[in-house]
Amino acid sequence: MKKKVAVIGYGGMGGWHCEHLQNSDVAELAGIYDIKEERRELARSRGIRAYESFEEVLADPEVDILTLAIPNDCHKEDAILGLRAGKNVISEKPVTLSSADLQEMIDAANETGKLFTVHQNRRWDADFLSMKEIYESGSLGPVFNIESRVHGSRGIPGDWRQLPEHGGGMMLDWGVHLIDQILQMIPEKIRTVYAVMDHVTNELVDDGFKLDIRFDSGLLVRVEVGTSNFINLPRWYMQGRDGTAIIYDWDLSGKIVRCENWDEKDVVPVVTAAGLTKTMAPRDESTIAEHDVPKPNPDVHDFYRNVCKAIDGLEPQLVTHPQMMRVMKLMEAAFESDRQGQVIPFTYDQN
Repeated sequence: MKKKVAVIGYGGMGGWHCEHLQNSDVAELAGIYDIKEERRELARSRGIRAYESFEEVLADPEVDILTLAIPNDCHKEDAILGLRAGKNVISEKPVTLSSADLQEMIDAANETGKLFTVHQNRRWDADFLSMKEIYESGSLGPVFNIESRVHGSRGIPGDWRQLPEHGGGMMLDWGVHLIDQILQMIPEKIRTVYAVMDHVTNELVDDGFKLDIRFDSGLLVRVEVGTSNFINLPRWYMQGRDGTAIIYDWDLSGKIVRCENWDEKDVVPVVTAAGLTKTMAPRDESTIAEHDVPKPNPDVHDFYRNVCKAIDGLEPQLVTHPQMMRVMKLMEAAFESDRQGQVIPFTYDQN
């Protein structure tokens, strides 16, 4: 039997959840609740039930799951109320604003025995899965550097995301996705964290950042978000001893270049206006081979499939409480590094 899901918040992501649930093979949309009457009316005009209050949702015995698509600062209260009302709860990311708040939410889930998770939908992005496949294949040799970034040029959206009290800023908006992806890709402990937050268009919250994560093996990962970039850098860049992989954008345009022969003869130097260089000269094409990046075809609705099976005890929960806490702790470490202006050790680790 399909699980019935009530979506709390009928904005952009709330609407996205509703569309997917209306076409789901494992769940169905019970209805929505939004504090704004005009949003409830919009739902009704589309044939979707609109509850008149959050309390009405909690009192509906047919609702199995709450999906919270509301401002970040509201996640904690509504999640705990939902869990204690006997509902399973999916929170949009970031799950909440601090590790202390997250612990309260986890405690409520443990006390009630209900499923509680966060919607880390970017685990199903094809570009991420492509790079993860390259990393795990070992085809580049030992990997020593990874860069993951998203760039835009429109600043922060002009709503609650610009305000710190609502959990605004790019670390909590996009950083949470990119960090979660990296932690799913790299099965190592983290040694240190160094972050610099940008305040180009907003002094109250970060409108971008650069975060360097050093893992135990020495691998360095740069996670970067920018909202004042009129020329974007590549979405992904991965360097190994034996090759390099690049993905330029969301469309999976990119390539893998591997060294097939280190014994290069008669290097032709590059001559510039001020001198020449052999070190930076391009390799002879006979010593390298170019390959296409993998092109996976993921289905993001596998998230809901997992949630429904996990509720019934048929498979483990994919986005776990320790994973949620590790991401939150890493974001907190990034903010602290920026505040101190220095590299700081990462003392919390689940690996």
